[in-house]
Amino acid sequence: MSIMFGARAPFYKLQGCGNDFVALDNRVLRLPESLMAEWAQRICPRAFGVGADGLFFLDRPAAGSDADYRWHFFNADGSRAEMCGNASRCAGRLAFALGLAGERQRLATDAGVVAIQVLPESGQVKVQLTRPEGLALGARLSVLDRETEVHFVNTGVPHAVIFVGDVREADVAAQGRAVRYHEHFAPAGANVNFAQVLDSGRALVRTYERGVEGETLACGTGVSAVLVVANALGKTGARVENTTSGGEVLVTSLEDGSVFLQGAAELTFTGELNIPALGLPLPGA
Repeated sequence: MSIMFGARAPFYKLQGCGNDFVALDNRVLRLPESLMAEWAQRICPRAFGVGADGLFFLDRPAAGSDADYRWHFFNADGSRAEMCGNASRCAGRLAFALGLAGERQRLATDAGVVAIQVLPESGQVKVQLTRPEGLALGARLSVLDRETEVHFVNTGVPHAVIFVGDVREADVAAQGRAVRYHEHFAPAGANVNFAQVLDSGRALVRTYERGVEGETLACGTGVSAVLVVANALGKTGARVENTTSGGEVLVTSLEDGSVFLQGAAELTFTGELNIPALGLPLPGA
């Protein structure tokens, strides 16, 4: 397929446990990185664009990299993110479908290279995330005029974790936003996970995501953060089945200090972007 700087450009829509993404093949598109954030801002809105929690461009690996390919990942608001667990599973599924990589892959992200295994027969994708960093337990923060125990770990992106008795009652919108912008996590802020541990191998998780600025149906790095924190506190074992807001199950496991994330990833449809209608900027325009 030739370069698509005309009226239309092909895109792919994928979802991983309800976390949905638009993907573009930048080997064909060749969009400069300087324009990618604005493309994300215009394509991701659900009323005026395709609609997605985020957008990523698949690209060739940088010179000297041992990765099979790399990506440029953006949240719906155009902010660039170091990593996204569910998006990386979707990227692996798409890279396999496009022949960009085989069932075992290495994807270069801003957080580092992650290993991906595609399981074609089951529709599942397993990702080895970058090693968790910055684990900090038991911070007592004033959140909406109440003292709240908040834990922290970076599983590729920064995550706060709050354990609750009933996740259905959690005020994810208000409390999530308050923690996300809390001075304790400034200036980068943090994603915020509300977790209800059912037993040593099961948890319910709801997540407020930076960049989306609201609750998403699932967050892969979020449930991974919950596992790291819960395991450190003795609340769970090393493998947990996490039921997310979308009702899907993401399996997280700790193996030799690394976190693995596994769940469904689907290519839901393909289409063409109408570049003039979306007001997408082009090089030299």
